[in-house]
Amino acid sequence: MSIQIGQTLPDVEVRLVGDGIREARTGELFARRKVVLFAVPGAFTPTCSNRHLPGYVAHHHDFRERDIDVLCLSVNDAYVMQAWAAAQQVPHDLLLIADGNAAFTRALGLELDGSGYGMGLRARRFALYAEDGIVRQLHVEAPGEFRVSSAEAMLAAIQA
Repeated sequence: MSIQIGQTLPDVEVRLVGDGIREARTGELFARRKVVLFAVPGAFTPTCSNRHLPGYVAHHHDFRERDIDVLCLSVNDAYVMQAWAAAQQVPHDLLLIADGNAAFTRALGLELDGSGYGMGLRARRFALYAEDGIVRQLHVEAPGEFRVSSAEAMLAAIQA
C-alpha cells in the first residue's frame, strides 16, 4: 500500500545530490520545512528529461517564493543523478535524491516494475507536498501519463 495523505514520510538513508554527493536521511530532509517531492522513473529518460525535471527547474523560483523546497527522486545511482543535474542545469538548491536501491521508493509504496522496458524496479511518476514530514497532498500519475505531477499542477494544487 502506498503512502497516504496525513501520514509521515518514511525515514530512509539515501544519497543527496546538490553541491556534491552526500548521505542523508529522508526524515531529516523533510523535517521542519515545506517540500514538494517529485519522482521520475529514470534520469535521462525522454519525459523525465524533456518535461518533468525542466518544469521544476523553470518554476523553481515560484516554489521558493512560497518557502517551498523542491526535491527530485529517482531510482538511479548518485553519479547518474549528478550528471543529469549538470546536463539539466538544475539550481544548486533543487536537490536530487538518488534512491539507488529503491529503499525510499519501496517504503513509500510507489515502486514501478519497469522490467518489461529493461529498467528494473523504478519509482512511479508522482509528486507530493509535505509539511514537516507529513504528506498534505499526493498526486500519482496513471501509467504512461504526465499531468498531475508537473510543476504547474503542483503549484496550482498548493494554491488551491
